[in-house]
Amino acid sequence: MTSSEASESLDLGVLRQLAGTPHGPVEFRRRLREAQQQMSGFLMEYKFALDEIETKISILREEFELAHEYSPIEHVKSRLKTLESLVAKVDRTGCPRDLPTIRERIRDIAGIRVSCVFVEDTYRFARMLTQQQDLTVLETKDYIAEPKPNGYRSLHLILQLPVFLSDRTVHVPVEVQIRTIAMDFWASVEHQIYYKYGMHVPEHLSDKLTEVAGTAADLDAQMGRLREEIRSLS
Repeated sequence: MTSSEASESLDLGVLRQLAGTPHGPVEFRRRLREAQQQMSGFLMEYKFALDEIETKISILREEFELAHEYSPIEHVKSRLKTLESLVAKVDRTGCPRDLPTIRERIRDIAGIRVSCVFVEDTYRFARMLTQQQDLTVLETKDYIAEPKPNGYRSLHLILQLPVFLSDRTVHVPVEVQIRTIAMDFWASVEHQIYYKYGMHVPEHLSDKLTEVAGTAADLDAQMGRLREEIRSLS
């Protein structure tokens, strides 16, 4: 069995199984090392995909700045799920533990958040990115046009891109979230509150978050109108 075949057949529960299975110390270490290498290789593919997407974003950003003398992007942040976080999501969603199914169903293992100043720029940048010929758009969720009930607003894209390794090419999904600074600020505070309280956020805080989401949306709208007025004057 090749290393790639071993990786494809890996069960995420192998680390737990090894801990409870009687083996000699040498055999235990060997199997544990193989399991760790397989998972490290799997997650490494997502790291490489993140690197490629970040490079694309940087190129588009610099090109746009040169052509238009301003940048539609305020800042970019990327993250890769840890093994513990991935296992937790697999268990929580009832996803089978073989790696091909995990790659197909768990599409936010690698994620990038792009913050823009104006709502218009979120859509403009999304068009710029999705026009890249080697990217495939697997899914689009527009929570800006249709916010979640709690007020969450963001543009979510699942993009798949090829990662060229020494012995094979793998097609890796990456989640890209594009939002304004106001949306990002609200989402950051909301995440901190839910992290503190778990799923039991006090009702008055939940109501306040929804109210503030409306305020952030109004701010974005006002800033957009201000921008158009400045454009008309110039």
